[in-house]
Amino acid sequence: MTPAKAVTPAKAVTPVRARHRVLAVAAVLLVAVATAVVPGRAGQAAPNAAAVTPLGVPFLPSPYPLDVRIDSLVAVSLSVQMGVVIRLSDGSQVTTNKYTFSKLKISKHMSVTQRADGHTLTIDVPNDGQLGGYDSAGKAETTVMWGTIDNICVLLIACHVQELLNFFGQIIPLTSGATNFRGTIYAIRTTDDHAALNSTDNPVHLPGTITVTSP
Repeated sequence: MTPAKAVTPAKAVTPVRARHRVLAVAAVLLVAVATAVVPGRAGQAAPNAAAVTPLGVPFLPSPYPLDVRIDSLVAVSLSVQMGVVIRLSDGSQVTTNKYTFSKLKISKHMSVTQRADGHTLTIDVPNDGQLGGYDSAGKAETTVMWGTIDNICVLLIACHVQELLNFFGQIIPLTSGATNFRGTIYAIRTTDDHAALNSTDNPVHLPGTITVTSP
């Protein structure tokens, strides 16, 4: 992914700090683990006795989730695991859902918003993009998303069916087109599980812009 980066601060922001912020977000996308803050926590700390699922990454997601919105998408081989406990960067734990699919195809407009440390960061993919799919060897890649789907319309079925999606996704893998996706997401990770050491396959394709503003 090679997004165009536009930094538009309303207040003076030092070039070093602004560059570090954009590079940090770019690195997050490249490994497909996103962290963000929005007003208010979306989850409560889970009991200490609950088993914690490590995310398998060298850092932990923020305790404040991403606001992810997608106008139109196709999720391929989606499965759902409910009640997963993950550890966050502030040491707290949250109980959320784990969505796993081989490909998330963004058919129309994806936006991700972060508000933290006096700045707002927006990732905007105006047209199409893709997380996961198949590599050049024909092997399926994997995208895992930790969080909750707050709204989704499944094509040819109905809107506001996220609970139905969660229920059936625990039983069988689902493939479906959908619109009006809105999610409260703690982390996203996309990997090529079968990549060779010399592989140049990139499972993340999100052509768009990254904008950082200060109030």
